[in-house]
Amino acid sequence: MAGEIVLMSAITVIAVENDFIVINKPAGLDFHQNEAQESLIDLVREQSGFSGLLTVHRLDKMTSGLLVLARHAEAARQFSALFSEHRMQKYYLALSDKKPAKKQGKIQGGMDKGRNGCWKLVREGGLLATTQFFSFGLGNGLRLFVLKPLSGRTHQLRVAMKSLGSPILGDARYGGTDADRGYLHAYSLEFEFAGHTYCYTALPECGIHFHSDLFCAQLENIAQPAQLAWPK
Repeated sequence: MAGEIVLMSAITVIAVENDFIVINKPAGLDFHQNEAQESLIDLVREQSGFSGLLTVHRLDKMTSGLLVLARHAEAARQFSALFSEHRMQKYYLALSDKKPAKKQGKIQGGMDKGRNGCWKLVREGGLLATTQFFSFGLGNGLRLFVLKPLSGRTHQLRVAMKSLGSPILGDARYGGTDADRGYLHAYSLEFEFAGHTYCYTALPECGIHFHSDLFCAQLENIAQPAQLAWPK
């Protein structure tokens, strides 16, 4: 029926803690309610039975991966502080079929609004955005990027990859080659909360290239992203 809101298939819950849950957001699922679906938070509330869940950060529609949802207002306040004070360590996986200008390093600049809902990296002005990265050849014309954002700007990683000359595979908005999905995935989260240290990882649930033998072999070699030689 036209205009009917359709429930999506079950969303994977990675962990349930006293103060929060962690989910593996599917690619292609919008964060907000639209004519085709309920909002992400409402979908998870219904599927998990936790009616009091609150959002503390977001992933855009094409991006899959780890997302923390607070179970009460005080937890939401504490998580918001973790994100705003950059005490949440986040690591993303991305694929591109274009060689980068450099194989590892840092992309930094101001994020400014462009046309048609896009963002761009500028030398002066804008909101400062910093991303560290490593890249690894997969041997099939693709490169795997491990991205560590040190800030949390809208479309930051997608713009950073474009600025390297390696737009994300499937990211048509920023010049990526057509693919079965946008190949950006929130792979790992590390943080301290209420006196405990938490570390979560989750593999992408869909994407032909995210399930190739070459990708899986390279990801095995990387081990935990936090153990890479990130600049201080």
